Amino acid sequence: MSTLKILEGEAIYYEFAAPTYIPKTFVFVNALTGNTGMWADHICEHLQSQGYGTLCYNFRGQPDTTFSDETNLSPSLIVDDLCFLLSEINPPSPILVGLSIGGLFASRAYLAGLEASGLVLINTLRKPSQRLDWINQAMVRLAKIGGGRLVMAANMPVIAAPDLLAQMWDATFSMEPYEAPKVTDGLLRLMVSSLNADWNLPYEQLDLPVLVLTGIHDRLFRIDSDISELKARIPQAEEKVYLDAGHLIPLERPSQFCEHLIEFATNC
Repeated sequence: MSTLKILEGEAIYYEFAAPTYIPKTFVFVNALTGNTGMWADHICEHLQSQGYGTLCYNFRGQPDTTFSDETNLSPSLIVDDLCFLLSEINPPSPILVGLSIGGLFASRAYLAGLEASGLVLINTLRKPSQRLDWINQAMVRLAKIGGGRLVMAANMPVIAAPDLLAQMWDATFSMEPYEAPKVTDGLLRLMVSSLNADWNLPYEQLDLPVLVLTGIHDRLFRIDSDISELKARIPQAEEKVYLDAGHLIPLERPSQFCEHLIEFATNC
């Protein structure tokens, strides 16, 4: 557990384990509402036990990473921070693994010149549309009222498989009241800034092996025809479909997820 200073009072929190006998490193890029906890336990530990390196970190705006109230937590800042982090740590043969919008950030970093041997997009493929704008605007409105807890409570039935819903029921519907975050809250600022994210990605320029992971129970973002169209534009793409998972594949099916990462890494 370390931090990388960017500016005075601003530093990226990260957890890095160098490869032992397979010189490849999985670099995990969070969703906006995520953090290193999504990856650090079962997933990173298993990959490390197989000889791979792992790197997970939190954006400016997420827990343990420090940032100022004045910093614009924009999509371009997140991409720049990812490039800077990898330039400083220099992990061997990075394979970028992005969840949701994290896959967009990972793709943008690669297109900006970040070297990578592979790219994994977890429920990332989506086309700009009024529907997507509606979802994103509604999430920001929810976050302003009740923070990340209310965002997740409202969205879980349309992004998760039934077994995960059952696991999260008691914690989600406790008597703890929802509270509006301060305007300086990191997650809120990330979500507001994400409204400016450019989803018009030049997929044809992703000239590296790409693994597309999608979950059938992601009823919020998953549009089959859009996924097929966008995947077809990626020169070296393969897809794995999870029939028993939704948007949060690493959380819902961690063992199968690790198997697919290792299988993909052998061909990168």
